[in-house]
Amino acid sequence: MLYPAMDGRRQIILKAYKGEVITAADGFYVIAGHNPGVHGAVLTEALASRFSTQIHVETDYDLCKKLGIDSRAVTLARNLANLVKKGDLGWAPQLRELLAFQKIAEVLGAEAAFANLIGIAPLEDRDHVAELVARTAGKELTALAVGKQMR
Repeated sequence: MLYPAMDGRRQIILKAYKGEVITAADGFYVIAGHNPGVHGAVLTEALASRFSTQIHVETDYDLCKKLGIDSRAVTLARNLANLVKKGDLGWAPQLRELLAFQKIAEVLGAEAAFANLIGIAPLEDRDHVAELVARTAGKELTALAVGKQMR
């Protein structure tokens, strides 16, 4: 709906409201965030082309350490991010996943937190993430799951 306001037309026509035309005021600008590479988060070329400035923000691993996130998780995330940069993998945990890792580790333990990282990785990357988690954690782990209940 905002496409016309974000390009040279600078207007939106509200067909549902008798064709009312809303014109973008001087200085109108859309600021948005997007997580490329996140499963299901697709930014079309048509929409991406309407953002005149695009800034790539990476996870600050030094900040992660200062925030008290387990250094093994930070190292794992950094290694996964390097694989993503090389094109060998499609996913690496970002700051929010690392913060969640730490909360889970504090409540359920590091093994559960590492298992959760495996579980939140996209299916196509999960086996590779599990291999790197095993090297990092020193133990093979699988995604958190609940099995069949006993009767």
